[in-house]
Amino acid sequence: MPRPRLALAPLLLLFTLPALAQSGPGPANPATVRIDSLIHDFHGQVAYFAKDLSTGETMEYHADEPVPTASVIKLGILYTALEQIRAGRAHFDDRLMLHHEDRVPGSGVLLFFDTPMTLTLKDALTLMIAVSDNSASNLVIDDLSLDTIDRRLTGPAPQGLALKNTWLYKKVYRPAQDPVPADQPQFGLGKTTAREMAGIMERFVTCNLGPAPTTPPANAAATPIPSDKDLCAAAIHMLKVQSDRDMIPRYLEKLDTTEGDSAIANKTGAVDHARVDVGAVYTNHGTILISAFTHDNADTSWTADNEAELLIAKLAKTIVDAWDPSS
Repeated sequence: MPRPRLALAPLLLLFTLPALAQSGPGPANPATVRIDSLIHDFHGQVAYFAKDLSTGETMEYHADEPVPTASVIKLGILYTALEQIRAGRAHFDDRLMLHHEDRVPGSGVLLFFDTPMTLTLKDALTLMIAVSDNSASNLVIDDLSLDTIDRRLTGPAPQGLALKNTWLYKKVYRPAQDPVPADQPQFGLGKTTAREMAGIMERFVTCNLGPAPTTPPANAAATPIPSDKDLCAAAIHMLKVQSDRDMIPRYLEKLDTTEGDSAIANKTGAVDHARVDVGAVYTNHGTILISAFTHDNADTSWTADNEAELLIAKLAKTIVDAWDPSS
């Protein structure tokens, strides 16, 4: 008996319009319909993952597709630094020396400072997050080691995060060292997925820094180790004072946040063909994680009205409005 033929038009519609993951039957979620439309009209590639920590509800699109990180990989560096501090192998007051040859271009302020100069590890981490300082980032990478960072991100649990697609490939504005991973030229500084990077942000928000070290460091008595609560508070403060507010915070933040920290803790990244932002939005309803990546973008302009930056801002506003209409 011949199989019934399927109508062509519904099949074309299925494969040409982006479909966002939704749980269970029922009418389409107005938020995902709105985001579908935004993504459909965008001139580039999009991946995102959002999670309402109060309910566990999620929204996502291509959330497990490997994407370029740009500077968002610095969240992985920050996580590793906190892990090393709680294990007693690093300390916020460790001294890092910046020499003239350590300065690299791009975002940040250390490029314009006289050298040599000394920073604490905490100062370097703050600059790495708050103004995405590339020179400070490289100092931290040298201090922790590239291998330590990648082992912490990809190593097996419980000591590692067991991430499958998140890697820091090299220092910023420095060539990758042999052996160069085969996909490094495609991703640049690092690669990740929207879901995996949201998971790193969630660890800061929920203060889940992993299991306690099995043995205390030899110098624990001489150098007190901050509690996990204090380490997480320091990280969240760095993320709340992050200076690039044109994506996730754009339509969500109050005009005047000078009285205290922002209600949004986030880290952005930008290269010519990619714009990304990963953040935690603290609302009256609860905390909402948003991890948004764009790449292969047609608009490579460096303005606040870059198409990708506007897309991520609208996407974030749509998600937060859906889960906290009072925002």
